[in-house]
Amino acid sequence: MKIDVYSDFVCPFCYIGKRRLEIALEQFSNKDKVAITYKSYELDPNAEKNPDKNIHELLAGKYNMSVEKAKQSNENLAKQAEEVGLTYHFDTMKHTNTFDAHRLAKFAEVQGKGKEMTERLLHAYFTESLHLADFATLCKLASEVGLDLNAARDVLESNKYAKAVKGDETEAQEIGVQGVPFFVFNEKYAVSGAQPPEVFAEVLEKVFEEESKEPTLQSLNPKKSKTTYCTGDGCEVESD
Repeated sequence: MKIDVYSDFVCPFCYIGKRRLEIALEQFSNKDKVAITYKSYELDPNAEKNPDKNIHELLAGKYNMSVEKAKQSNENLAKQAEEVGLTYHFDTMKHTNTFDAHRLAKFAEVQGKGKEMTERLLHAYFTESLHLADFATLCKLASEVGLDLNAARDVLESNKYAKAVKGDETEAQEIGVQGVPFFVFNEKYAVSGAQPPEVFAEVLEKVFEEESKEPTLQSLNPKKSKTTYCTGDGCEVESD
């Protein structure tokens, strides 16, 4: 089974949704037959690398709410994260542009470390309050998951994997992704949002069951039509 996950590293529900899917997979008897690929999606491609506002102020401005209300909203998100074993530190998060982090993740994927890099970047942002647009930080994180430090630096200091990131985003637009996280199962079924583990479990069972069925042909001939056909014994027209 193939699962494509569109997400961004500064999306709080993306990390929660990732963990909820993983919880469902732990209970899935055929988890060894599941392959997950993380796809790039920037919530705000025009985000500044070093904004002069904190995460609460940015949220308040974006949704035209008070800073206090933004803090309450983030506290509620942190509680949801805690339910799946995650720790969010909104007060010290460094909101930033994620394009370079996505490029690094694409490089990691080619090196067979895509899942490890994705997890490390999410944890770095939400739990450790690290700056995901800082090249020194990104290189350190790349090294921690087993990537070559110099190769990672070369990727970041060039424009490598930019097309791969933009390709994912174009693909997301083409299939109708309007928000993340967005999960695509076998290029056929979509689940949007950080759904509860039981929802993911149901989808996993449904998709696997369909995938495991022997393909069968169904006749689409009208019931009352005559059939003309040929066999090794000759050609015939069915009579009434």
